[in-house]
Amino acid sequence: MRILVTGGAGYIGSHCVRQLVQDGQDVVVIDNLSRGHRNAVHRDAAFYQIDLTDTKQLTAVMREHEVEAVMHFAALSYVCESVRHPRRYLQNNTAGTIHLLEAMEVAGVKRFVFSSTCSTYGIPERLPLDEQSPQRPCNPYGQSKLLVEKLLRDLVQADPSFGCVALRYFNVAGCSADGALGEDHDPHLRVIPILLETALGQRESFTVNGDDFPTPDGTCIRDYIHVDDICSAHRLALDGARPGEAKFFNVGLGHGYSVNEVISSVRRVTQKAIPVVIGPRRAGDPAELFANSHRIRTELGWVPRFTQLDDIVETAWRWFRTHPEGYRSRHINHDAGPSRSAPVRQMDANLSEQQFAAR
Repeated sequence: MRILVTGGAGYIGSHCVRQLVQDGQDVVVIDNLSRGHRNAVHRDAAFYQIDLTDTKQLTAVMREHEVEAVMHFAALSYVCESVRHPRRYLQNNTAGTIHLLEAMEVAGVKRFVFSSTCSTYGIPERLPLDEQSPQRPCNPYGQSKLLVEKLLRDLVQADPSFGCVALRYFNVAGCSADGALGEDHDPHLRVIPILLETALGQRESFTVNGDDFPTPDGTCIRDYIHVDDICSAHRLALDGARPGEAKFFNVGLGHGYSVNEVISSVRRVTQKAIPVVIGPRRAGDPAELFANSHRIRTELGWVPRFTQLDDIVETAWRWFRTHPEGYRSRHINHDAGPSRSAPVRQMDANLSEQQFAAR
């Protein structure tokens, strides 16, 4: 299958591109590299540095490669940042997706897999969260994703030949098991990467945001799902995207780990002391969040490979230990990065050298 992956230079997108290429799929990657890394893109995937707002170029790429399906990962994804810059999130995540869907319509692409989020649920009324739980996002990030979900439902009603699957996943963690791909954000805002930076001595300490929650040890509980398991869910979703249907699935382990349990896991895996400081709660942080993923397991046959926290942390530690500067480190995966031998393929006169990269 010929698949376009947006955000394929980012954390989750690059892992998914690698799996698709290894499956023998013909993959085209779109990324504006505002937060992605060119060195994370598999060398056997075509790559174009294009922004989602450039509908004309998106359409041209889809037509040139005769794209049959789109996996959409490109998005801004920091909750706190979305609160400070709500317009930026609606413009990038919601309006950007609208531009992408417009390009798909012009190019005749009818299969769509959307990277959504559990943030569309907001503060849970009950746990675990299932697909029927009320969706009341409490931040612009969750709202920007929920607006896209609503649009997808409308598109299916308007065009019975269009089919889509949206995956609402929880706390993504870990890196590729062989250490070839990893997580590289500036700065890191997720719990496990921050703890690993502390283990490496790149931070003085780790701050626990509140230890007085109504949980067994007083710290927040979250559902951690390995990035490769997220990617396998997206691959299954491709087959699940059938004409005239809009499907929505939670992706998570179905249980959570507390912040203190994550700290203990990182200490076990790294054999490093992790200095901890107790800080105040963050506004709007629920005590617990974890998924009911029964539907995707039964309907799509999804089974997570990484079910133990230490195993998830171990894959992340392998990457952080060998790539202390992320994709700027000297040791980079041999199957990622620009190809040195493949020719540059020109699309049309409007595609500049700055927008185009070698296949």
